[in-house]
Amino acid sequence: MKLLITGAAGFIGSNFVDFILEKYPEDKVVCLDKLTYAGNLENLARHRRDSRFQFVRGDICDRECVFALLEREQVDCIVNFAAESHVDRSLEDPGTFLRTNVQGVCVLLDGTNAFQIPRFHQISTDEVYGDLPLGQPNQKFSEDSPLRPSSPYSASKAAADLLSLSYFRSFGTPVTITRSSNNYGPRQFREKLIPRMIFRTMAGQPLPVYGDGQNVRDWLHVRDHCSAVDLVIRKGLPGSVYNVGGGTERSNLELVKLLLTLMGERESRISFVPDRKGHDRRYAISTEKIEQELGWRPVTDFSRGILETLQWYQAHSEQGGASRD
Repeated sequence: MKLLITGAAGFIGSNFVDFILEKYPEDKVVCLDKLTYAGNLENLARHRRDSRFQFVRGDICDRECVFALLEREQVDCIVNFAAESHVDRSLEDPGTFLRTNVQGVCVLLDGTNAFQIPRFHQISTDEVYGDLPLGQPNQKFSEDSPLRPSSPYSASKAAADLLSLSYFRSFGTPVTITRSSNNYGPRQFREKLIPRMIFRTMAGQPLPVYGDGQNVRDWLHVRDHCSAVDLVIRKGLPGSVYNVGGGTERSNLELVKLLLTLMGERESRISFVPDRKGHDRRYAISTEKIEQELGWRPVTDFSRGILETLQWYQAHSEQGGASRD
């Protein structure tokens, strides 16, 4: 299989490139990335001499660039990781999120149709469902739950999902979608919760936690996410959505305290700051569909995964995108 992987220099995209090239010796990847603040070519450095790998700098919103690339490369699958993804930034500049996360997806869908590509896969998020109340652990979102996004970021991702599904309905575009819970692992940009707290701890700075810190997230190791996407693009039913969760719910405060414990630091480093606008209280998704239809389950134990993640950031404290504030 020859894949076009967009957003390939980012956190999840670069891990997916690793996953594919390690697992499938015959596969080839074409990587497209605009190299915004969150993209870092060093994330792909290990593949530079691999004949199965090539990198193209470009914007998914640039129709001429995308179409020329698709015509030249004749790929079998597009996997779209390219996205603006930070909620705080979406509150400051919603238009940028609409451009990349909606208009960019439209370009990719049109390209899929124009060049009859066998599969277009959209990477989405559990945030499109909105939030759940605390104190009801058995309540989870399914793929059929209504979409009730709370931020411009999640609204733009929900719009992209609906656009993709409309292309399946209207044109028969071979679309699949995965909605994952919060990812963690190596190479995540520093503005995200886990690397942000790790780097601030190492720098001797206070650790700001929104509100009361009781907001709950389900944590999924990036490698488990990659395995789910790989399974869906090869065996998933076109027109289908699959939830991908780690089954590891932690409040933000719990998670920060765990990181402090692992780093041998005191909880007094935590400072509570005014809550984010529209801050969702709890995310939790059912993975019953992908488990039953495709046999996928996460395999990374959270205790081991978070320790390995911490150790990676400690060892790469000066590396490119992950080290900037």
